[in-house]
Amino acid sequence: MRNTRALAAAGAAVAVLGLAAPTATAGGDHNQPSNIVALPSVIARGGQMTVTVDGCPQGGTMTSDAFRTTHLTPVRGANETSRGTATIREDARPGSYDITVNCSGRRLTRPAAFTVIGGVRGGVGGSSSSGATPTDIAIGGGLVAAAAAGGGLFWLRRRAERRI
Repeated sequence: MRNTRALAAAGAAVAVLGLAAPTATAGGDHNQPSNIVALPSVIARGGQMTVTVDGCPQGGTMTSDAFRTTHLTPVRGANETSRGTATIREDARPGSYDITVNCSGRRLTRPAAFTVIGGVRGGVGGSSSSGATPTDIAIGGGLVAAAAAGGGLFWLRRRAERRI
């Protein structure tokens, strides 16, 4: 259910950014970064995210506290746009992160550009220990003994009632 919510939030963010992108670049200086789009906008630790920057025709770099400095490369066929792929660090804390872009000596920061969510440990089942502990065995053994004693008493009482 959480994945569905995260995907719905990411889809809504993409729709809003898609509508806002043409207005963000209209009439601006074409050699200055003007729009930063991070997809997906909600990502788990260790995941890969694609960042697209408008107004960055020669490429550049992007940085964030959640990933290492990554290069942006120009996109062929797209006017003044560069793109890069970043891998979110495994030790990144859940929360919102900014992205700072440096293109041709000009910087642009987009606050709260994406959100990191805690990753899941698949296959472990949420358990940090393996097997039953001595306490678990003692409790289980006590329950089995109590059930056997109660069943025996019940059987003996029913047997005695039939003789009368």
